[in-house]
Amino acid sequence: MDFDQQLDLSGSREAIMRRTRFTQYAWGVLVYNLFVVLWGAVVRASGSGDGCGKHWPLCGGNLAPVFQRVATMIEYSHRLSSGLVVPLVVILFIWGYKAYPKGHPVRLGVALAVLLTIIEAALGAGLVLLGLVGTNQSPARFFMMSWHLINTLLLLMSISLTAWWSASGRPISFRGQGNIALLLGVGLCAALFLAVSGSITALIDTLYPSTNLWAALRQDMAPTTHYMIRLRLLHPIIAISVGIFTALMASYVARARPSSETKRFARNVIAIFWIDVAAGFLNVWLLAPVGMQLLHLLLTDLLWINLVLLTAAALPKGFSD
Repeated sequence: MDFDQQLDLSGSREAIMRRTRFTQYAWGVLVYNLFVVLWGAVVRASGSGDGCGKHWPLCGGNLAPVFQRVATMIEYSHRLSSGLVVPLVVILFIWGYKAYPKGHPVRLGVALAVLLTIIEAALGAGLVLLGLVGTNQSPARFFMMSWHLINTLLLLMSISLTAWWSASGRPISFRGQGNIALLLGVGLCAALFLAVSGSITALIDTLYPSTNLWAALRQDMAPTTHYMIRLRLLHPIIAISVGIFTALMASYVARARPSSETKRFARNVIAIFWIDVAAGFLNVWLLAPVGMQLLHLLLTDLLWINLVLLTAAALPKGFSD
């Protein structure tokens, strides 16, 4: 018996309505997490990560801090918005377990969301407690920031899949899916790698700002330049390479698995990626103003979500080449 039959047998009209509301709630939690991610970028871009000092979860050693600096207001508001994710995800978890039967992929999705939320909080706390914020330029900060970003994207993935599974009920299977599974797997890994390189580049722009584009290029290529600054040159190369692969891969998947969902998500992936690349180059030209950084990050997150959903739509369990 497949999941659709389970839902039909176990669900009255009222139960179906509850599941519809659950789906809407899951998408809402995803949208809120996107807001939290963007506000976190504001914290980094404004250098406000040390706004509460080396105190967590307290701010400056106080539950209700004295806002003597703008940095404190920005950092504290980010902590409040991030803290709200916890009850939202807990509700998602409890609701998912009540609304869907044992073995349904929604239960896996909400369990992963809870786990990744806990890890997200731990990584955020680690950055603060270890002093890897503000003007800190150590390799440890770049490492921690990269893992923080990867966990964030995995969290967005788990919530996206929860919403998708709550409506479609079809788990993902890479087994027996042929080249499609391999291409999508490589695409997901490439997108993660690209996002990490973008995060490192954004941090470099914050730590080593330039007055104009040509000064930035000379700074990047100077033999005495800090090695982290030189990494900034790699991100556009990575973006173009991953973009070409992603566009070709998404087109191939849409032809090989020509459902309305795969076609829609493939179009979204291709369109968002090239808009994101254009935004990235504009961001470089304008010397990374905060507004452009936020737009670039939002497009990257939307690209990741659509790539995840393309994978879910193209690799349903039970389908094989």
